[in-house]
Amino acid sequence: MNTEEKAAFNSRFWRFLWSSILIALSGCLGNVVDAVIVGNLLGGDGVSAINLTKPLVQFMFTLSMLLATGAGMLVGMEIGKKDTQRAAYIFTISMLSCLGVGLILMMGGLIVPDTVTYWLCDNEQLFSPTRDYLVVMMLGAPVYMLMWALSTMVGVDGSPRLVSVAILIDNAVNLALDIVFIKFFGWGIEGSSTATVVGHLVGIAIMCRHFGYVDNHLRFTLSHTSRAFGNIISQGAPLAIASVCLTLLLFSSNSIVLSSQGRIGIFAFAVCMNLLQIYNLFLAGVCRTIQSLGAIEVGKGDSDAFRLVLRKSLRFITVAMIVTCLFVWIDPQAIARLFGADEPELITESDRALRIFSLSFIPFCYIYVLMIIYKLYSQHRMALFISFALSLTVIPVLWLVSRYAPSWLWYSYLIAYVIEALLIVTLHKLTHVRMELN
Repeated sequence: MNTEEKAAFNSRFWRFLWSSILIALSGCLGNVVDAVIVGNLLGGDGVSAINLTKPLVQFMFTLSMLLATGAGMLVGMEIGKKDTQRAAYIFTISMLSCLGVGLILMMGGLIVPDTVTYWLCDNEQLFSPTRDYLVVMMLGAPVYMLMWALSTMVGVDGSPRLVSVAILIDNAVNLALDIVFIKFFGWGIEGSSTATVVGHLVGIAIMCRHFGYVDNHLRFTLSHTSRAFGNIISQGAPLAIASVCLTLLLFSSNSIVLSSQGRIGIFAFAVCMNLLQIYNLFLAGVCRTIQSLGAIEVGKGDSDAFRLVLRKSLRFITVAMIVTCLFVWIDPQAIARLFGADEPELITESDRALRIFSLSFIPFCYIYVLMIIYKLYSQHRMALFISFALSLTVIPVLWLVSRYAPSWLWYSYLIAYVIEALLIVTLHKLTHVRMELN
């Protein structure tokens, strides 16, 4: 690349990255703001209830990854190849699939809300607020699905700034309505989830402006030369599997912590999971940038530009994680109080858990980014292995520690991620040795 090309590339990279980070705010800030406001207005049990519903939120996000994130990578590749007809068809199939799944989940919220709540929470004290939050969330499932899918597609199609604006307004509406619905309307924890749904509706409306742009490739069409649904599922499968495993991890972790540490422990764990949202803010931004900008460069066949995307992305996520970790270690008790901790036991346990978890999430972020890299390099077996191992390794470690060394429970995630990293390095070396022998 010459000087002008590098300057143009750098400008495009940072535009994609910051817009992708703002896109991640759609899930991250909404969850964190809900927890902070609920904690201060309704108490610590409200924060715990929101955390207990996270496996369902993660499950919806998993379906979005399967149907939209992989499709977004394919759309980016087709745009890079200048096959606009194929890009439009993949977009159409993806969006219709997301809407259909959202409607099915909405019906579940109408028909079996108590059953779903019992799956997530068997604690009598926390059951009612968990159910109240969950019902509204399931009724708004089509909105969740379309918001995540549309933000991916519009960003890939060259309008990351529009997505950024939509996400900022979405979260501003969510923040304002959280206070209005809970404090002034008296809707309790239901007001928190209602505010999130309304915010997403506003975000969707803003992003629909993209369809009026001259250079828009996202047309709705069912005319095609070959079917795309199988390719969409295949491309999104490693990410979706990783998300399925994370759903299982959240469900298992909530159950193990609630049974072994009780109400105090589940609050501390809820605060740690909200801390993960901050890491996920940068992680999701980097992954979207690699998936979108990286996929376009792969479609063009520009390997040098693709490697430059990877280097800049890894450098950014490293700095972001170090800064976040230092912030947590300075005053973890202030973070606990932010979420409504007003009992000495809650503050003490959150203090200890936060310091350990802030370190645990660093290897998690690197491993997740590595899965994306393996996928784009077409090393599908390694990507699939990481998809399974990323979360499933934690579950047996967490169970064993809770049973035989409960005082070390908060170290479970860190131990599991170190084990995963060693396994990945070993398999990577074995794979290269096998390729050299062949």
